[in-house]
Amino acid sequence: MSHIGDKPVEIIKDVSVVSDGKKIEIKGKNGNLSLDIFPGILIEINNDILMVKTDESLSNQAMHGTMRALIDNMITGVSKGYKKTLQLVGVGYHAVLEKDKLTLSLGYSNPVIYNLPSDVKCEVDKKGMSIALSGINKQKVGQVASDIRSLRPPEPYKGKGVRYSDEKVRRKVGKTAGK
Repeated sequence: MSHIGDKPVEIIKDVSVVSDGKKIEIKGKNGNLSLDIFPGILIEINNDILMVKTDESLSNQAMHGTMRALIDNMITGVSKGYKKTLQLVGVGYHAVLEKDKLTLSLGYSNPVIYNLPSDVKCEVDKKGMSIALSGINKQKVGQVASDIRSLRPPEPYKGKGVRYSDEKVRRKVGKTAGK
C-alpha cells in the first residue's frame, strides 16, 4: 500500500489555500485553481502545512494519495507553472501559431489546425520546429501536448513525427536485401 497520502503538502508563501470541506481553492501569482474534494477525504490546514486525512474504507483509501497529489500539483501550478516542449522532426514539418490556432504541416495533404484551450499558452520557435506549451493546470498542459503528439506520433524507421523534447525514439532497422 502506498503512503503518498500521508505526506504533508507544504504551502508556499505566495499561495493561499481555502477549503470548505467539499471544495478546495488555491490562489497564486499565476492564477486560481479549484477542485471538488472526494467524499470521505478531510483537508487539515495548520500554518503552512496541509494534511490529507481519510477513514478506513477502501474507496477512500484508494483516493487518499490521488487527492494529495492533485492538491500538490495545483500548488506547484499556481506558483511555478508547468511546461512541455514538443519537437517536429521531418522534412517539411513545421508549426505556425495564429492567436489560439496552431497550424501544423505534418506531411499530410492538408495542414492540421489545432485549437488551443484558453488556459494553455503556446510558443513556436522561429523555424517552426519546436512548440512550447505552458499553463497552471498540469493535466491540461499534458493533455494538449498528448493531443498534438497524437496527430503524427514518431515512427520507428526514420524517426519522423511529433515527439516530446526529452523522448527517446527507438529506431528499427529497415528491410535488407536478400543474402
